[in-house]
Amino acid sequence: MSNQPMILVTMTGPDRPGIIAAMTGHIAAAGARIRDIEQTVTHTLLSLSVIIDFTTGDSDQKPLIKDLLFLAKEWGLNLDFQVIDEQDYRRRSNRNAYVLTIMGGEVNAAALARVSGILAEHQVNIERISKLTQGQLRCVEFLVTVPEAFDVKAMNRKLLHAGATLGVDVAVQKESLHRRAKRLVVMDMDSTLIQIEVIDELARIAGVGDQVARITEQAMNGEIDFNEALRQRVALLKGLSAQALEQVYQNIPFTPGARTLVRILKRLGYKTAVISGGFNFFTNRLKEDLGLDYAFANGLQIADGQVTGRLDGPVVDGARKAELLEEIACREGIALDQVIAIGDGANDLPMLGRAGLGIAFNAKARVREQADTHINQQSLDSILYLLGLSEWEMAELDQ
Repeated sequence: MSNQPMILVTMTGPDRPGIIAAMTGHIAAAGARIRDIEQTVTHTLLSLSVIIDFTTGDSDQKPLIKDLLFLAKEWGLNLDFQVIDEQDYRRRSNRNAYVLTIMGGEVNAAALARVSGILAEHQVNIERISKLTQGQLRCVEFLVTVPEAFDVKAMNRKLLHAGATLGVDVAVQKESLHRRAKRLVVMDMDSTLIQIEVIDELARIAGVGDQVARITEQAMNGEIDFNEALRQRVALLKGLSAQALEQVYQNIPFTPGARTLVRILKRLGYKTAVISGGFNFFTNRLKEDLGLDYAFANGLQIADGQVTGRLDGPVVDGARKAELLEEIACREGIALDQVIAIGDGANDLPMLGRAGLGIAFNAKARVREQADTHINQQSLDSILYLLGLSEWEMAELDQ
C-alpha cells in the first residue's frame, strides 16, 4: 500500500479532444496510479477529476503536479488539487447509494430547489446529476449517498409530498445491480395499459351502468369484497352479446406510450405480462396485439354467443395477481428484485409490493399512499426513465 498521500486533481474549462490523453500520459510517465476518474461536459464546459497516488512510497508527486499545471495552462484550463485522506476515501467508496428520479412536464428551478433542500435536510449528498431528456428539462436523475442507518422511507414520504405540490414525480431507488438488471415487467390492464375500465363499458352497452357503478362504489368503500363485487357485476351482464365484447376491444383507447413501452422492453430482452382483474377475452387479444409473453385475467363465460353472467375458473383478485407474478418469475428464472409491476388500483397493491420495483401509475389516492413509487404522467413509457434510460436512448431503441 502507498505511503504517499492521495491527490485529487480537478481540471475545468473549455472541452476539446485530447485532454484525457494528455493528462493520463503525464500520470503514466510519472509512475502514478489512478484510483478514481470522472468527467462531465455541460454544453462545452469540461469538468475532469482524477484521484492519484504512487505505487512506491519514495516517489515525489511535486513534479507531476507541476507538469499538470503547465498542461492546464497550455490547454486553457483551470487546475486545482487537494490532498485526500486514504481512510476518508475508503469510507466514501463504501457508499450507501440511491438513485432519485424527478420527472414532469417541466422540472423547473423551484422543483430542483425543493428536492435538493429536502436532501440537504437529511444530510444526503448529491454525487451526480444527469439530464435524461432532450431540449426542455423534463426528467433529471440524481445519484445520492445517504448516511448509515438512514430512514429512506421517511425522506421518500417528504419527497413525494413535495413533488405533488410542485407538479412533478419523485422516485427513489436503491442503486444496485438489480436496479439496472430488471428482466420482467408485469402490468395491470384497466386504467394502466388501456385508458378505460372494461366492465364499465360493457355495463353501459348492457344498460346496467348505474347498477354496476353502485356495486363498484360499495366495493371501494369496503362494504363488499372484490370477489363478491365482481360476481355481482358479471351477473348483471347476462345476455350481453359476445359481439359487444369485440366492439369494446376494437375501440379500446391505449394509454399513450403503452405500445412504445412494450416495443422497447422487448428489444431490451424483457419478458412482459398483463395480469388483470378484468376479463381474458381482452387480455388474450392484448397479448397477441402487443406481443406480450403472458396474459392472465378472469374467464367471462360465454355460451350461444351471449354472456352467461358467470365466471370460468378462480377469480383473479389482488392475492392471485401477486401469486401469478411470482409464478411467471419462477418459470422464467427471474429474481423478484428484477421484476417491475405497474398498476393503479387497490387490487394491484399485493403485486406492487411483491416486485422489486412496484409503480402506482396514475393511481387512486389510497394506492399512491401505500406504494413506494408512484408517477402521474400522461405517457406510460415514462416508466423507462426509472430504468435510467434517456430520451435519446429510447428513440434509438424504438426505430
